[in-house]
Amino acid sequence: MNYPVWYLPEIGGGLLIAAIAVLHVFVSHFAVGGGLYLIYAEKKGLGENSEAILDFTKRHARFFLLLTMVFGSITGVGIWFIIALVNPAATSLLIHIFVFGWAAEWVFFVVEISAAFVYFYMFGRMDSATHLKVGWVYFISAWLSLFLINGIICFMLTPGSWLENQNFWAGFFNPSFWPSLLFRTCIAVMLAGVYGYLSASFSRDDSVRISMTRFSAKWSLLALLGALPSGVWYVMVLPEPAKELVLGKSPTIAAAGQWGVASVIVVLGLSLIFGFFRPTLNTRTTALLAMLGALVLMGSFEWIREAARRPYAINEVVYSNMIFKDDLAALDEKGYLQTALWVQDRDIGPENQLEAGRELFIQQCYACHSLKGLNNDLMPLTSHMSHQALVSYIGKIHKIRYFMPPFAGTQEEASMLATYIASGLHGKELVDPAATSAADPGQELFESNCASCHEAEDLGPATEEMDKDGIAAMLETLDELSDEMVPFEGSEEEAAELAAFIYFLSERDETPPLPVAVDGAVLFESECAACHAAEDMAAALEGWEPAEIKEALDKLDEFSDEMVPFEGSPEEKDALTNFLHKLGREN
Repeated sequence: MNYPVWYLPEIGGGLLIAAIAVLHVFVSHFAVGGGLYLIYAEKKGLGENSEAILDFTKRHARFFLLLTMVFGSITGVGIWFIIALVNPAATSLLIHIFVFGWAAEWVFFVVEISAAFVYFYMFGRMDSATHLKVGWVYFISAWLSLFLINGIICFMLTPGSWLENQNFWAGFFNPSFWPSLLFRTCIAVMLAGVYGYLSASFSRDDSVRISMTRFSAKWSLLALLGALPSGVWYVMVLPEPAKELVLGKSPTIAAAGQWGVASVIVVLGLSLIFGFFRPTLNTRTTALLAMLGALVLMGSFEWIREAARRPYAINEVVYSNMIFKDDLAALDEKGYLQTALWVQDRDIGPENQLEAGRELFIQQCYACHSLKGLNNDLMPLTSHMSHQALVSYIGKIHKIRYFMPPFAGTQEEASMLATYIASGLHGKELVDPAATSAADPGQELFESNCASCHEAEDLGPATEEMDKDGIAAMLETLDELSDEMVPFEGSEEEAAELAAFIYFLSERDETPPLPVAVDGAVLFESECAACHAAEDMAAALEGWEPAEIKEALDKLDEFSDEMVPFEGSPEEKDALTNFLHKLGREN
């Protein structure tokens, strides 16, 4: 809202963050666990008095240095670059809250870099005891970097009591800090073993390849055993909405979870088969397969962690589209386009409805949706929805799907956004809601309440065994059928009209009744205007409530011998009552 949006409709900012972040964490966690691996690999070579193992360790240290200090550092800068472009609001807030935490992390990072260079370039040039101490300096500083970054990342998902007191330490040592730190430490150690497989597979000395493959397998297996319970602990401390998303309420998280389980099986299987039982089979192909499994595991974890925060970038503070939760009420009252800093269409008229709707899409939807892209493409998701269905859906989007931010703005702005999606993106002709209502009120109710997720032809077969009363009863318990639905909130009459519309979607022996247009103005002309002018009735009914007017229509003969009680249907009585009440209110 306070920053411009970097708009790439076919790609989506979230996909760019994921591509850079997953590769970075895959290397940065190795930078932590790999430091410890090097220490114990060197100790193994010294303990066994094996120059071959020490040579292997030095070669692995060179690979380690190039990968973590070059590729890891570049992707680390890349993360800062991409998050500042995609979500500058959340990035700025994290910097301001944890400025001293970031400063401390950069100090440890400098120590980490220095120790890594000393460790590699002084390998074999200083006494082994001092050299191992340098390794420990590297590992401790790298783990402390993880310690600090972990607190800030976890804050984004579980800010805890910071929401009440804005205390630095409350935000840093938040509810998920310790389980996440343990889980990430285990993952770092596991990755050290997997990267060790890869280095071992390139060794030309079979004895070294077998020995270091077994050595690496122990790291992977022990770390996986520690990661599983810590991962469960991590999930258990999540806020209830996030926990529900992780445990299956979100289809994208469920899919990522399946990939994660498959990758665990791959890493575990390769560790057992090629690590212990048949280390001679650790070829470059199998080592790369283990690397791929570990990368998928890391990627699925990061995807789940990011998705669990939805609809927020920082939980309960700022939404993924850079709108602060505390600003919602003001935006709904004043309007988003009148408040946001980086929009052009503030004066809205019939000529710029599409342009205004496009700006609302960019500002409020693009953070999670692309157009004809790979990341949550909005086109197929809305292809079946009419303008009226979109307006209704946008108004209650957060209530139906918790993981989507609520729309911020007026009802008029919601209609502009719906106009852009329905007409601007899909080229649909906009239908006057009044015409729909006159044709069939049940169809209007279906468009407003159901069409955002269901197509009419699909509901017919699903309800062909039900009668109208059964359908009406089902409308009251929709949340029991699916977590993504809410019970119908209209009146009993509206529920009956909607149930009747759904009932006749399937083939029936009976034919649906023809809809009758009920217009209060027409009824007034035919029933009342012969004796009463509209302006006279407006003055007489000023201050009357609908219930009073409706009751008076039943005893008009008590007001005058020249009048008789109204004899129309209940629908006609409601229409005439509403028209008369409108006259009195306007007066």
